[in-house]
Amino acid sequence: MGSEELAKHLIDSNRYMVLGTVDPDGRPRVSPVYFAPDGYSLMYWVSSVESHHSRNIAERPEVSMVVFDSAAEIGRGQAVYLIARAEVVPDEELESCLDTVTWTRFPGLRQFDAAELREPELWRLYRAQVSEHSIHVPGRDPEYGTGTDRRMTVTLD
Repeated sequence: MGSEELAKHLIDSNRYMVLGTVDPDGRPRVSPVYFAPDGYSLMYWVSSVESHHSRNIAERPEVSMVVFDSAAEIGRGQAVYLIARAEVVPDEELESCLDTVTWTRFPGLRQFDAAELREPELWRLYRAQVSEHSIHVPGRDPEYGTGTDRRMTVTLD
C-alpha cells in the first residue's frame, strides 16, 4: 500500500482520533474523540463546550491529531498525523454539515440532530480543516525506511 493509500485507509477505517490542543499555560493536552471525516481534509466530532479540549480550541484553534489502530501488533503500528485549525461549526451551517458527514460509518456512532448542537445545549459540532497530512514510517520500511522511524508528509485529494 502506498503512502497516500495508507493515510486514507487509516482515516477511513478508524473511529477515534487523538486530538492535541494546548492549555492556556502552554501545556499540551490530548483527548481521544470519535470522529467522522468529510473526505480527507475535514474532520468532524461532537464535544461539550465545557470539555477541556473545547475550551482550549476556543483560545487556540491550532490542533494536531493522530489516527491509528490501537490494536495493532507491536512493531506493526501505522499512523496518520494531521495538522489543522479547529472551530465550532456555526449554527447556520449545522444542517448542511450534518447532512454531509457520514456518522453511521460504524455501528454505535450516534447521529446528532442540529437542535442538540445549539444553545442552550452543551454539545457542539466541531470541525478541523487539515493543512498537513503525514504518515509514520518505520525505520525498517522496505520502500521509505531510513533506519530511523520518522514522519513523511503526504498529499491527499
